Amino acid sequence: MLWFLALCVAVPVQALAADPLPSWNDGPVKQSIIDFVTRSTTEGSPGFIPPEERIATFDNDGTLWQEQPVVQGVFLKEQVEALVKEDASLARKQPFKAVLEGDLALLSTMDEPELMALFAATHKGKTQEAFAAEARAFFQSARHPKFGAPYTQLAYAPMLELLQYLRAHGFQTWISSGGGTDFMRVISEDTYGIPPQQVIGSDLRVRFDDGGGHAVLRREAKVDHVNDKAGKPVGIGQHIGLRPVFAAGNVRSGGDIQMLQYTKEQPRPGFTLLINHDDAEREFAYQEKDDASLKAARVGGWTVVSMRQDWKRIFPEGR
Repeated sequence: MLWFLALCVAVPVQALAADPLPSWNDGPVKQSIIDFVTRSTTEGSPGFIPPEERIATFDNDGTLWQEQPVVQGVFLKEQVEALVKEDASLARKQPFKAVLEGDLALLSTMDEPELMALFAATHKGKTQEAFAAEARAFFQSARHPKFGAPYTQLAYAPMLELLQYLRAHGFQTWISSGGGTDFMRVISEDTYGIPPQQVIGSDLRVRFDDGGGHAVLRREAKVDHVNDKAGKPVGIGQHIGLRPVFAAGNVRSGGDIQMLQYTKEQPRPGFTLLINHDDAEREFAYQEKDDASLKAARVGGWTVVSMRQDWKRIFPEGR
């Protein structure tokens, strides 16, 4: 018994518990996350958050998985190729021409409105079921050009742990991304443990069609909502009805700034996490031209994650 008491003295109590974030290096970022979760779930604590208000929203591309290239852009390339078989003139028009030429750099720099405009052109008239089937087939066969792995295996290990850690403490985890809602819903539960009804994204307008006695929802060639930048708080308000108390985004296009501002600036300040892609060796290194997200992080007091310094590993083991 004396050896056990000696061990308790030598090792901090928190070290005896299982590490909830083993893929995160010990340091200020990891500790700030644990401190927030501890405060917000401890009754009587000044930072206690009632369970019904524990809403956490996450961007997808570049926050939960890699975005070089944007996965939805690669999927669109396949769809454009099929479209050009029906209308060859599209092969000479932009952005169809660049997409067909396999310009992954272009796909990686396209903003959400451009991607959604392509979606409108390639998916008009299709039923939601037909679109979901095409997306599932894509995820079964597509491989990342650099890593050679299915895109669903390129979710970030530290973020998967964070999602699980939050859910274990009563948080609802939502995706709020500029990507297509129906595209992300195909993989959200299997990849992240987030059910499809907790995915908010950009949408095409759909209409009800009962022609032929078979009721379906059919996609139209018109964008209904772009869930990017200022559109993210709007989408969150419409789908959740509560401000998040935890939000995570990433550096790339400034698309997550407003969601993080919306989370941070409230009567009970929320926790805001910004992923900085600065690890060219294990993943990619890229910045915004104007550093808008990092500047907003400094002004807003957000927690900035250095992938190079704060993450022990990028992708799950066995990837």
